Amino acid sequence: MSYYFIVRINIHDPAEYQQYIDKAGEIFKRYHGEYLVVDDVPVVLEGSWDYGRTVLIRFSSRKDFWDWYYSEDYQQILKHRLNAAECSAILAKGLDNS
Repeated sequence: MSYYFIVRINIHDPAEYQQYIDKAGEIFKRYHGEYLVVDDVPVVLEGSWDYGRTVLIRFSSRKDFWDWYYSEDYQQILKHRLNAAECSAILAKGLDNS
């Protein structure tokens, strides 16, 4: 069953945020993470969306997500995202299509 990490981000320090981006992709892949969406200007259809960047990452399992999120590698770069941006993040379970 897939799990989806959804993050809304307002970047206020692009140089600091870039330190996160420089390493994030390679770390996601090690834990079976796959970028599905990275959009700096999503189209708001209903309600309000007070964030710029929206990111959606699929993980093959809940275990892969937790192993990634709490890995030493990810924790070392996470501080750059949190210092550089205002973020809201959730983990959502995908539909089981089996």
